[in-house]
Amino acid sequence: MSGDLKQLQQKLHIQFNNRQLLKQAFTHASYVNEHRFSQHQDNERLEFLGDAVLELTVSEQLYNQYPTRPEGELTKLRAAIVCEPSLVKFAVGLDFGQYVLLGKGEELTGGRTRPALLADVFESFIGALYLDQGLEAVRSFLERHIFPQIAVQGKLQMSDYKTELQELTQQHNMGVLEYRIVEERGPAHEREFVAEVYMGSERLGTGTGRSKKEAEQQAAAVALSKLKLSES
Repeated sequence: MSGDLKQLQQKLHIQFNNRQLLKQAFTHASYVNEHRFSQHQDNERLEFLGDAVLELTVSEQLYNQYPTRPEGELTKLRAAIVCEPSLVKFAVGLDFGQYVLLGKGEELTGGRTRPALLADVFESFIGALYLDQGLEAVRSFLERHIFPQIAVQGKLQMSDYKTELQELTQQHNMGVLEYRIVEERGPAHEREFVAEVYMGSERLGTGTGRSKKEAEQQAAAVALSKLKLSES
C-alpha cells in the first residue's frame, strides 16, 4: 500500500504547486497498465528528465566543492553519486519506496524494494521537482538531503565493491561469485563495457563502465545494494 504524498511533502519540507506531477513521479508503469482508463501517467518521462537534472546539479556541486581536483577525479566522483546503488541509498533513506503506486503483480514480487525501481523513483522525483519549482528548488533539496553525503560517497568510490561483495557472500556462505563481460559497445575512443555478476545461475547485478574493471565494480555495487535490501 502506498503512503500519503501529503505526508512525504511535510517530511521533505516541500510543497508542490502541481500535485499531479508529484503523483506521477511515484507512479510505476505497472500501475498505469492496470488502470488503463484512468488519467494516471507513469514516471518514465520524469525519470529521463531527472537523470539529466541530477547530473547537472551534482556536477556543479562537485566543481565548487573540489576546486583543485582534475576532471578525471570529478568524473569518477559524479559516477559514484549518480550510479544506481547510490540512488537506491538516497531513496531508501527518504522512504520513497512506501509512496510508489504499483500494479498488483509488481507489488507481490517485491517491487517496492527493487533497487532499479527505487533508483528510478528518485530520478523521477528530481524531474518533477525541477518542472514544478525549477533548478534552485532541486539544489536546495539536494543540499539538505544528498550533498552532505558527497564526501562519504567520494571515499566509497575509492573502496572496492568487489571485495566488499566477496566478503559479504563468504560471511554468509552464499557460494562462488562469477563476473562476465556480456557486451562491449561504442566506438574505440568511447568504449563502454557491460558486466554481470552471478552467484551460481542467479544474476545479482549488472553494471556499465569505461573499462571492464569499472563495469565489474558497478555490477558488484548493484549486487551489494540488492543483498543489503533483502537483509533489511
